[in-house]
Amino acid sequence: MAEIKKTDGRTAVDYMARDYDSLLKSMQDLIPTKLPEWKEYENEADFGRVLLELFAHMGDILSYYQDRAVNESFLNTAQTRRSIIQHLRLIGYKLATAAPASAALTLTVPEACNDIITLQKGDAFATKSQQDSPSVRFEYTREVAMEIDCSTLTASGGKKTIENIPIEEGLLVEDEILGVSDGRANQRYPLTHASLILRSLGQGQQIQKDVIVLSDLGGVIDEWRLQDSLSFSREGQQDYIIEIDEHDQATVTFGDGDFGAIPAPGTEIRVTYRIGGGLKGNVLAGSIQTIVDAPQLTLVGAKVTNPGAATGGAERETIADAVRHAPSVFRSLKRAVTQDDYEALALEFTGVGKVRAEGTNWNTVTLFIAPQGGGHVSDVLEANLLAYFEDKRPVSTLIEIQDVDYVQIYVTAEVDVESYYSADEIKEKVQDAVAALLAFDAVDFAQILYLSKFYEAIEAIDGVKGVNISEFRRVDEAAATIHVDGKIVLGSNEIPEIPAGETDYTKGAKVRTSGGSQ
Repeated sequence: MAEIKKTDGRTAVDYMARDYDSLLKSMQDLIPTKLPEWKEYENEADFGRVLLELFAHMGDILSYYQDRAVNESFLNTAQTRRSIIQHLRLIGYKLATAAPASAALTLTVPEACNDIITLQKGDAFATKSQQDSPSVRFEYTREVAMEIDCSTLTASGGKKTIENIPIEEGLLVEDEILGVSDGRANQRYPLTHASLILRSLGQGQQIQKDVIVLSDLGGVIDEWRLQDSLSFSREGQQDYIIEIDEHDQATVTFGDGDFGAIPAPGTEIRVTYRIGGGLKGNVLAGSIQTIVDAPQLTLVGAKVTNPGAATGGAERETIADAVRHAPSVFRSLKRAVTQDDYEALALEFTGVGKVRAEGTNWNTVTLFIAPQGGGHVSDVLEANLLAYFEDKRPVSTLIEIQDVDYVQIYVTAEVDVESYYSADEIKEKVQDAVAALLAFDAVDFAQILYLSKFYEAIEAIDGVKGVNISEFRRVDEAAATIHVDGKIVLGSNEIPEIPAGETDYTKGAKVRTSGGSQ
């Protein structure tokens, strides 16, 4: 009989619950009634015993295959990313790729510079490499070049400054030749590099294109259009789709002639795309200081930095997130009408970590956005998100993007440490425990923070003899405040966070140890 179990934190169907040992024992239990003359079946050297063990081994394998087939047949119990991708493909949902972090760059040139500097797509900058971490590459990604006339800039302190240059983490791969068309239907061409950055930007004005596919036949170059599906492409329509497998390998697929055009025989297929994304791009303010691939800037002695931290970088969508989020996107039918529709569709957009939708006027919807990992909405993320909603919102509805309000939470605790534990190690564990309670993925809008949860987390640490929390407050409340009702209630647009840059409140907790080793 089937049993429902938990495997790696996810539901799994243990259909047969039969393994090698149980199968072997079941067969041995039948021997006295079926073959009473066989007395040596427990002897491992007996040939019949060997056959039983072989059958038990074969049954174990078949049982495993049977269990896996049952599990992978249902969305809620599937364990492999490949199965999840195929299930969600049935409802038109694609797992999000890793999202690139974005930042605003400040460029400075010497006062004597009067040149016209042009920034083009692919111009690259980077953080400095460290012993424990490689450098992170950022690029200017806009389709339209940015021209900077230094002669019109006002000098100050012996230099001229240009602010708010949008950049994104990642690497541009230009004009990669995928192959030459043979005229067959449903041609497929895998990209050379994995970890494609791919976002759905809707049908609005795109400030950047993640993928550009071109065909070249006898010098005639055509650009093909990326679609979510070829089901609605007409005969001869130059459309293509991109499928991404469980290994993040992307494949460009063309139509069959009835649903989307077939590239003519002898056509050379080229593609330009970007790779990268992930949490590694969420670098600190002031860490992007190297000009990697922008010789026009190097020639004029330019310097760069990022005054604010890079935000929005996120890993590819997990199986758990997809299973939880896909049904709400399917229910919205890719149309933003209700508050839940706006929130579900915004969360589908790569780089958005948390969102709250609010009708702020009869025809205005405001989206309060927190990028993946926290931080504030960059100009790049805002523009891309507005373009993404362009073909999903009602014609008369306006969409505005706003930052959320982060509220720093201060906790001061006096911890009594057991005599045989290191006070420094306990302090670090207490800070980590408090940090986990206030981590971005663990909090949400309008959350209620309970003092008891902090006591519970700290007291659960081995080596903690006792704890007294003397301060539990918001950043805008008086120091040494502790709420008498034991809770902090946040507003509808507020998200709690760990204080940053506070030496006494590292990771959200200041800990004084008493008793035990110091």
